[in-house]
Amino acid sequence: MQSQSSPVRAWRVPVILPVAKLVGAVVVVGLGLLLAGDDRVQPVLAGLAAAALAGWGLRDLVAPVRLAVDPDGITVAQGFAGHRRLPWSKVEAITVDRRTRRGLTAETLEIDAGESLHLFGRYDLDAPPAEVAEALRAAQAAAP
Repeated sequence: MQSQSSPVRAWRVPVILPVAKLVGAVVVVGLGLLLAGDDRVQPVLAGLAAAALAGWGLRDLVAPVRLAVDPDGITVAQGFAGHRRLPWSKVEAITVDRRTRRGLTAETLEIDAGESLHLFGRYDLDAPPAEVAEALRAAQAAAP
């Protein structure tokens, strides 16, 4: 049974991200046509790359909320534009994985729900994953 509670907090993709992806798709098509000359393969490849980029940007517009929390559990993005409800009883662990590569540190929020593992990066949440993990743990601790 799904809760009718409104989310206490929700994290979403930054607004600029889908716009940048869609603009990038237009630029890729434009460059593909501009630089193609007599080559017919280059515009087709540019079109395919632009379609993939536009699909990725469209997903961010259709389902911008990646993670939401309320007193009964969390809702995570799943698939292209779907969502999955996870009651607190199903959430086994909330962790942040930190990896350093070439001097840059990347953080990933990991929500382990036993049968599934849900991963969120900085640009999925528009917030630092460690901050989101703290908020989720606090909500889980306060859950009835």
